Amino acid sequence: MLDRPVSELSKPSRRLPNQRWQIYPQKPEFAQKLAVLTNISPIISQLLINRGMETPEQVQAFLEPESLVLPSPLEDFPDLAISLELLENAIASQTKIAICGDYDADGMTSTALLLRSLRTLGAQVDYAIPSRMHEGYGINKRIVEEFHSEGVGLILTVDNGISAFEPVARARELGLAVIITDHHDIPQKLPPANAILNPKLIAESSPYRGVAGVGVAYILAVSLAQQLGETKGLIQPMLALFTLGTIADLAPLTGVNRRWVKRGLQHLPKSNLAGVQALIQVGGVQARGDERAGGAGEQGSRGAEEKIPNPKSKIQNPKSLKPEDIGFRLGPRINAIGRIGNPQTVIELLTTDDMGVALERAMQCEQINTSRQEMCEQIEQEAIAYVETEFVASLQQNRVLVVVQPNWHHGVIGIVASRLVERYGVPVFIGTYEDEQHIRGSARSIPEFHVFEALEYCHDLLGKFGGHKAAGGFSLPAENLQVLRSRLIEFANQCLEPQHLKPLLKIDAEVNLNQINQQLYQQLNALHPCGMDNPDPVFWTPNVQVVEQKIVGKGHIKLTIAQTVDNQQYKIKAIAWRWGDYFRLPLRVDVAYKLRENYFNGNTTIELELIGVRLPIQLQQFFASPPIQSSITFEYNKRKYTCGFYKNGIETELRIKNSEGKVLAMQPGHIIGLLGTNRQNAKEIDISQPQYDNIIQAAFQALSVKS
Repeated sequence: MLDRPVSELSKPSRRLPNQRWQIYPQKPEFAQKLAVLTNISPIISQLLINRGMETPEQVQAFLEPESLVLPSPLEDFPDLAISLELLENAIASQTKIAICGDYDADGMTSTALLLRSLRTLGAQVDYAIPSRMHEGYGINKRIVEEFHSEGVGLILTVDNGISAFEPVARARELGLAVIITDHHDIPQKLPPANAILNPKLIAESSPYRGVAGVGVAYILAVSLAQQLGETKGLIQPMLALFTLGTIADLAPLTGVNRRWVKRGLQHLPKSNLAGVQALIQVGGVQARGDERAGGAGEQGSRGAEEKIPNPKSKIQNPKSLKPEDIGFRLGPRINAIGRIGNPQTVIELLTTDDMGVALERAMQCEQINTSRQEMCEQIEQEAIAYVETEFVASLQQNRVLVVVQPNWHHGVIGIVASRLVERYGVPVFIGTYEDEQHIRGSARSIPEFHVFEALEYCHDLLGKFGGHKAAGGFSLPAENLQVLRSRLIEFANQCLEPQHLKPLLKIDAEVNLNQINQQLYQQLNALHPCGMDNPDPVFWTPNVQVVEQKIVGKGHIKLTIAQTVDNQQYKIKAIAWRWGDYFRLPLRVDVAYKLRENYFNGNTTIELELIGVRLPIQLQQFFASPPIQSSITFEYNKRKYTCGFYKNGIETELRIKNSEGKVLAMQPGHIIGLLGTNRQNAKEIDISQPQYDNIIQAAFQALSVKS
């Protein structure tokens, strides 16, 4: 009979995403009790339980962050008082102040925030940002010497400096005062600054603990304005920059970040900052995008990069800007400059009050971001081709990818690393040659693999390196590349098991399609702003039918799915970004998704943004441990069939035979089956077509009754 594997004849078919689904344990009784106590819906209370909230007090503080009683920053930051004194004295004596910033969204918004506020408060202040390509991250001796030669008396670092022992020591030797504001991890030896403001140095219980670099800058600027009695007209512009930087840097949206970002988002659409208005205008932000050009954003400390909606779309509902619109629309335009442009463009954009200058700079951001997107796309395709040729066969054994090629732009390879992690489910170390002798790279990870520990494990092979659990950067002599790959494989095999090598998808709760409506979507607004440590809710629905599907844009799948509940069919539209590889999807699947509002022609509808799909659990169980060579007879449309599972090489397939001897054979995850009396004359068929799918479903029903 049909004895050759279906896969030999089914080249058009695609596997489904290789994911691990982790569904939170549902606690209906507890959720109901919490819902009653806090006057919210049970589904929202379940989502809050999933996010670690167990008491009405915790729920109240989360849902109403303005109810938090905040301690004075002077109580929590030991060096804030001396920082304010140094700045007050510098303003009073007109001592030159110089800000040393960073080239990512956090660093540039922090720099702009302190420049604006200090100038408004009467300071003589300028700034410098090190070159990403030539100097790398953080203050250095060249910048210190330059500041000294320009007559600077006080250096203020933002989003960097906590590890810069030697440059700070040199500044002190030259008689300059130094205030470090940073949020990165604390080194063993602190630099000899006059004052250090870093949330990692304060009590873990402090609500200020999770602020990014722009959060530290905001606290310093507001405290200074309050001390000088000059807050009028200052707070709102600083809040706008704080909001922009916090979301774009993927800082946790909990505690004080949640309170201030929620407040900032209400003001952003009507911000009086020319730069913010220009970005919104040029970037075409709308309240919810219905066309997007990208996939998952870069994770880790360097900011959100993708999911960019159609640049031609305009604001349709500016009153409901959400963090995604900032992080995924405005943030990339700022981050792109730091990656492949001149950070001065962004500083001028965010500090000018001239709308003409602001629009000019915003247009430059737009053009550079378009170049960055194209560059990412090209490098990603080259990287995938290289991996598929060289490494894909050994991924299960190696458990890590080390991809190095010449002529890639160092500023964007971190984004490509994130996309490769998403595609292959393993940690990725990606690099490019600075010259024939030296390589610079970025790393992105999966939950079970610690990037910084991996880099430390290879410290003797590397030049500079740094990072944290999820992401990092490194450099090395090119001659060490093969040894580095071997060492990282060794490390990966110590901490990763085969089951870890699938992207992890955390799912909040099961929902039927008839429950998805405007009311549910509005209830979810209670959780906003969503972001790091407070992710968008993810729901799943089992065994839905894919009614329509087509490719749109650059490899996205647009589809309609249906579910029958109580003998009534419910349909809803969905989009799966960058899922062209999985087209066409099987006719019946379990789906995991986020809810999205779509504005079109004045109408608002709720749609699904698919982030996960798998075979229905019943099918998975059958194919995982099928009753091999055991067949059963069943009836469909008054005709008799026999069906059973059979081993075919290493694959298991379902075979259904009719009374005329024709056999339909299918394998899990395949959209193409075979139909014929034997393999030689069998033809390929699309088993998602209703006439075949209905028979297949009837066969599964018969087999499930038998088992």
